[in-house]
Amino acid sequence: MVDGTIALYATAASVAFVHTALGPDHYLPFVAMSRAGGWSRRKTIVVTLLCGLGHVLSSAILALICIALGIAALEIEWLERFRGDIAGWLLLSFGLVYFLWGVRRAIRNQPHTHFHAHADGVVHTHEHTHHAEHVHVHARDRDGADRTGFTPWVLFTIFLFGPCEPLIPIFMYAAAKGTMWTVVGVSIVFGVFTIATMLAIVACSSWIVGITPLLRGHRYGHALAGLAVLACGVAVRAGL
Repeated sequence: MVDGTIALYATAASVAFVHTALGPDHYLPFVAMSRAGGWSRRKTIVVTLLCGLGHVLSSAILALICIALGIAALEIEWLERFRGDIAGWLLLSFGLVYFLWGVRRAIRNQPHTHFHAHADGVVHTHEHTHHAEHVHVHARDRDGADRTGFTPWVLFTIFLFGPCEPLIPIFMYAAAKGTMWTVVGVSIVFGVFTIATMLAIVACSSWIVGITPLLRGHRYGHALAGLAVLACGVAVRAGL
């Protein structure tokens, strides 16, 4: 019995790691939005953590309800597919809207040159953009980071709907073969490894992106972030 429980925990841990690592939608949106929005490292980690918790807990609660009602895992596949469809469309729509907004912002912020002629005949030019002159204080912080708080809530909503497909069959098997404590243990192990993998990949990727000169302060940074999220949405919808 003990060996079987350990095997369940090991399965939950390995499946959680592989499922998360092979799914860019688990970490790419955070890396892209963090870079584009100028999030601090702490904010990036907190947003990723909360979204990961919502992602895992929503499926765990659904599985607990099924166990309480005596519903088999196969009987709720349609519900998980439905949740997956909602999450995929939300991710795709958010990415598309953000991409279009980023393109519009970049076009409006295109540098242009002004000529100035002085009375003594000297003519000089200077190049500037208008966007930086009209940034509202309440919308941005000293470091230029966006503090409106809209994007994290959008990501949290998307991950709340996003199903954690591998968890439910493991959950159901644990319920059939073990005690409720085994079910709780499997849930904790799966959740910890899923969120830990998300945090590790987001932290490493954000650091790599942060030291890449090509991506630093890019005028099309928001558009590129939206494109990355849009690509994740397309991949989710295509079942990749």
